[in-house]
Amino acid sequence: MLFTKVHGLGNDFILVNKNEVRDLPGDLAGLAIKICHRNFGVGADGLVLIGPGKEADLAMQIINADGSEAEMCGNAIRCVAKYAYERGLVQQTKMAVETGAGIKVPELVVNNGIVTAVRVDMGEPYLDREQIPMNGSSGRVINEPLAVGEDVFNITTVSMGNPHCIIFVPDVAAVPLGNLGPRVETHPVFPRKTNVEFVQVLNEHEVRMRVWERGAGPTLACGTGACATAVAAVLNGYTGRTVRVYLYHGTLDIEWSKDNHIYMTGPAEQVFNGDYPIS
Repeated sequence: MLFTKVHGLGNDFILVNKNEVRDLPGDLAGLAIKICHRNFGVGADGLVLIGPGKEADLAMQIINADGSEAEMCGNAIRCVAKYAYERGLVQQTKMAVETGAGIKVPELVVNNGIVTAVRVDMGEPYLDREQIPMNGSSGRVINEPLAVGEDVFNITTVSMGNPHCIIFVPDVAAVPLGNLGPRVETHPVFPRKTNVEFVQVLNEHEVRMRVWERGAGPTLACGTGACATAVAAVLNGYTGRTVRVYLYHGTLDIEWSKDNHIYMTGPAEQVFNGDYPIS
């Protein structure tokens, strides 16, 4: 199986063009677990399959490293857009991509023939509790206390087609991510689990974020998480509607536009190509 290793700010994926694979295994969850293993496989946060879309230029399927499926991934879709353009799967710099969270529209930033960034229309954020989804009465969840064992966190929840729980803290570097992340991810209040973002507000235009991703654990970046974080920062009155989100290896620029859509701009990189045995 031919593949391309890609990453967006260190959030890495194994990208497979389904048109280049004769016999794709039926057990995609098992394939993802094996190929994403960092010791016995290629190593990645997820497996991304692309092919022709039914109502868009492309279709994208994301399977996390634990075999679970993700509705959407902001870093992955930037990588998919760059790959599709550079491989000639699409001719235009603006394209439509079908995802589990609906059709998203990435647009390449090209300078002197080189793709330097990708700007993605991520659609509108979902804010009602049942849209996250989250158990409990209807309404928005903004700075609401959540008991996690003996700890209590004030949380804000946002869905970007996938669930996010944002927790603002004084210092993200001091957060024991490996301890708290999985406890919040699997909290019974989230019937489909949740991504967890710990966020430090730097000023009204900048924040710093660490993420525990549902199905992947600690990752270096999360595009939908950065979008959800920007929305949560606005809802809590911490920032304006244009926010720069600092991650381990770079930044994402997020705009919550007047049309209620979230626009994310950031890099996408190819690491290497390979051939993985599947039989």
